[in-house]
Amino acid sequence: MASSPCGGGNFDCGLEIQTRSVEQTLIPLVSQITTLINHKDKLKKTEKTLRAIQRVGQAVSVAVGRFVAVGEAIAAENEDLKDEMGLACFEARRAGTAIAQLTDVSSLEQCEGDGRSTVFSDRTGMVKAARMLLSSVTKVLVLADCIVIKQIISSRNKVLVTLEQLERVSTFQEFVQIFSQFGNEMVEFAHLTGDRQNDLKDEKKRARMAAARAVLEKCTMMLLTASKTCLRHPDCESARINKEAVFQRMRLALEQVIEIVTDTRSGGEAKALPVSIYAGIKDFKVKVEGLRDSLYCVSCEAVAAQLEALVEKTEDFTDSAYTSHEQRETIIQLCQITRQETKQLISTWRHVQQLLKAKEATDEVELSILKTCQSVSDLRRELHRVAVGRATELLKLHSDHLVLQALKASGGDGNLEAVADYAGTLTEHKEHLVETCRLLCHISGTEPLEITCIHAEETFRVIGPQIISAAKTLALHPTSKIAKENLDVFCEAWESQLCDMAILLKEINDVFEGRRGDKKTYLSLPRPGKHSANLKTVKAAKLDAEEQTTIAKLGLELCLLTSDVDSEVERWDEQDHEMVRLYQIISSMAYSMYLFTRGEGLLKTTLDLFHQAEVLSDQGLQLCHILHSLSTQLLDEDRILILSETEKLSAACQQLQVCAKTPVQGKSAIFQKVDSSIQNTKGILTVVVYLLPICNKLIRKCKSERSCLASPQHWREKQLSTTVSEETLNGKGSSGFGVKSLEQHMANLTFLESK
Repeated sequence: MASSPCGGGNFDCGLEIQTRSVEQTLIPLVSQITTLINHKDKLKKTEKTLRAIQRVGQAVSVAVGRFVAVGEAIAAENEDLKDEMGLACFEARRAGTAIAQLTDVSSLEQCEGDGRSTVFSDRTGMVKAARMLLSSVTKVLVLADCIVIKQIISSRNKVLVTLEQLERVSTFQEFVQIFSQFGNEMVEFAHLTGDRQNDLKDEKKRARMAAARAVLEKCTMMLLTASKTCLRHPDCESARINKEAVFQRMRLALEQVIEIVTDTRSGGEAKALPVSIYAGIKDFKVKVEGLRDSLYCVSCEAVAAQLEALVEKTEDFTDSAYTSHEQRETIIQLCQITRQETKQLISTWRHVQQLLKAKEATDEVELSILKTCQSVSDLRRELHRVAVGRATELLKLHSDHLVLQALKASGGDGNLEAVADYAGTLTEHKEHLVETCRLLCHISGTEPLEITCIHAEETFRVIGPQIISAAKTLALHPTSKIAKENLDVFCEAWESQLCDMAILLKEINDVFEGRRGDKKTYLSLPRPGKHSANLKTVKAAKLDAEEQTTIAKLGLELCLLTSDVDSEVERWDEQDHEMVRLYQIISSMAYSMYLFTRGEGLLKTTLDLFHQAEVLSDQGLQLCHILHSLSTQLLDEDRILILSETEKLSAACQQLQVCAKTPVQGKSAIFQKVDSSIQNTKGILTVVVYLLPICNKLIRKCKSERSCLASPQHWREKQLSTTVSEETLNGKGSSGFGVKSLEQHMANLTFLESK
């Protein structure tokens, strides 16, 4: 699929599986088939064993038959894949029949008398049939996955056609009509690509997809206001430039999505990421530490050259006008120390090679390896401190958005001279942010985070000039409500990217401090027979592109609150305490609601969101019950504080619960309910963030004084009982794609047990 994921081609067993849904579907089958063919040669042929083997064979044959029926139905609907899918289904059916025949051992004596092959007498045949089954099933799944890719390409093509129509419109009436269609197409594209992003195995591709989808999300609203401004002021050059930049950026993002899903690039070979300092240091240390195993695994010249390349990259830090003199001197000094230690290592290394003819490191070489690795680690730590410190200061500096407010005011006053002055200031801020993103990229710690840093750098680089052109348009037409709205939208995009940068900064710190790990997306979606009374009153709905953009800012604030909760939870001494578990669940559920605002994650419709909000409020009320129990163990002042905050939490949870359960009708009412649900969830998390350090302190205090809170079981007995499925706690991603029916039938192939 690397060359042509959706085309013909010869599929073979060496085909790269690119999605987790296909991989996870195959893993159990591979494991259980392996168990079946690796049975003991001298297995006791008891009646129980024979019956079990025959049951397995028959069940495999039936399950394969159902699986193949779905594959053949897909083939009938997709003419270009019909032949390949048909052949794969034929091979799967033949392999299933062969396994059934080989495991038909109900009367072993009769089989042996007839000279018929069985799993006992023809192990080679069994292995061959198993391999054919795995190969053909893989082909069917990958071909089905190609159909998903076709759906994404088809959706992109529809968006492009409508985008071209939008660019050419000349009247408001025509624009409104076409933009409505465009919004629906973008929502469809967002859900298809969101599912694909969650399903991709490659972390770098997931990060690139997230970046491209973020561009499309933000540009959709920009496109609306920029186009309206151009229609209202057709002779305004700055409005035209503003609009053209948005359309161009959307086209590039759409192209990037297709490059990712098809694993190709329009310009030929894949563009490699520039090597960051972190990646260079990591590779340098691997080479140096490899000398412990062999003194000849790498040349002295290669190690020296790699170090010089690393030192050259640190010039991005030392040459920056924003780096202080003290920071510059420290970095240069650490580079010099690393050079000296590496030079000493090479000297010792050569000496040992020449005089002792040793193949492995001596004590002298080992000491030099340790010193060299320590010096380069010290350099990395200092670079991290400088980059993160600068980013933190910048985020604080821009938290009040004074320059943006000044541009809005100057534009509204029609003061072109003031707009030009503030535009210069914004340009300086943009250059500072762009450079800081480049430094963060150097020390980010993982390739996906590097990709996110590059996306942030590009976003600031592009949006800065767009804000300036929008401000000029407003200054030329100070009474224009549309021009004012347009400037507001671009300023909000800038503010949103600053929020994204704050999240990115936390993730980089988490990696550096060894706290990296995928965020759990807690999900408790409706199941048949459960919560049905409530669900009947609400009609599932999807928000359109404009509404999703409106709640995106709310979602970012919610995400930052979940990060604060996680940070506070990590400070708790008793990580197995019942409170910690509830705090984590609430944070994870809120995070899944944040993903919904981005069109990602497992909450696909407003119905899913409202159900998640209801479950979150239940968990919050359980936390209130535990807090009440805690208050009984406290003295007056502390008890009053806890009870006061518990009342706030309880009120917020009840408000969210009422909001989630209240049936509404109509698009506007549903949107208001979404907005209220997220606002109420923010209120709950705000109280939780305040309570976390207080509870941690009080529990430590009580434990040291009376040891009354030492056992989590003590609190477990006092709280309301609840059952949270492990499956829902660990559920991440969704196959989506219309391959689900295949996967359901594949599940019937995974029940094989070792007998």
